[in-house]
Amino acid sequence: MITTSGLTKVYRSRGREVTALDGVDLHVREGEVYGVIGQSGAGKSSLIRCVNLLERPTSGTVTVDGVDLTALAGRGTRAGKELRQARSRIGMVFQHFNLLSSRTVQDNVELPLEILGISGRERSRKALELLDLVGLSDKAKSYPAQLSGGQKQRVGIARALAGDPKVLLSDEATSALDPETTRSILQLLRDLNQQLGLTVLLITHEMDVVKTVCDSAALMERGQIVEAGTVGELLATPGSELAAALFPVSGEASGDDRTVVDLTFHGETATEPVISQLSRTYNIDISILGAAMDTVGGKQVGRMRIELPGRFEENVVPIGFLREQGLQVDVAGRADLTSGEPQLVKEGVAK
Repeated sequence: MITTSGLTKVYRSRGREVTALDGVDLHVREGEVYGVIGQSGAGKSSLIRCVNLLERPTSGTVTVDGVDLTALAGRGTRAGKELRQARSRIGMVFQHFNLLSSRTVQDNVELPLEILGISGRERSRKALELLDLVGLSDKAKSYPAQLSGGQKQRVGIARALAGDPKVLLSDEATSALDPETTRSILQLLRDLNQQLGLTVLLITHEMDVVKTVCDSAALMERGQIVEAGTVGELLATPGSELAAALFPVSGEASGDDRTVVDLTFHGETATEPVISQLSRTYNIDISILGAAMDTVGGKQVGRMRIELPGRFEENVVPIGFLREQGLQVDVAGRADLTSGEPQLVKEGVAK
């Protein structure tokens, strides 16, 4: 549904050049919720603004629903009209709501319909329908100043849906909200994704957002996507930065004669008593150093760090048992003297 190829954005000011996007290749499948995560300055907002051509890419292509938007940009009157039509099918939700304070809630939702030349009666019908969809039918005549932050964002979402988009872009839509309100907005986005068949591309710096609502995710650093895939694929990837950040675990070996192992649970393995089975089968004492479990996409997933007695060579069979159970297994080496963090050894591979 959304594909970028070699997407580059260079900002030029007073003789200086700043590369915000550096050859970004992204593919978002139809009907999924896709999260792009990264620190401030990673290029996330530039990416989402290039997807709907609020920013013109320096080079590369952007294709949405089979239409190459970059091929239409700046190519004459007819192409410009086609670009406007294509962009009208892309909804955008902003971090700071961007509501007009002088307009009522209903009038804010009607604004894009007004721009599209829709008649007053039809605008009113559509706006009220959308407000009901986002749970604000009783706030139609209120003004933005009378709403909470979460309610304002719901109005912003209703307005973004006014043009019956196939794609919804969310630029840090929950970063200004408290945790409880954030959860309600994320649930709304997921409900809309399922009810309307929307493809949702959201930008965030919060791992909990990805964990709560996303089917797939990408990690951006310095204008590049360094890791991408479905959440399940990422969890099954040895050494995945995103998997480690989504489900962080810590803990160091209690001695040189111990083996530290990081386990990743997903699918059916998350509900199996694997650790107790391992302990009983090989009559060994296992220490759990840390664990992070949660529900993603309706399935329990997570990571666990355990300590086994003996060095790696003495634990080949128990580690093999863990892999046979369908777990992702990464064996940690001795703590790095510089960082104090265990270094992953490459023996760990997915079954």
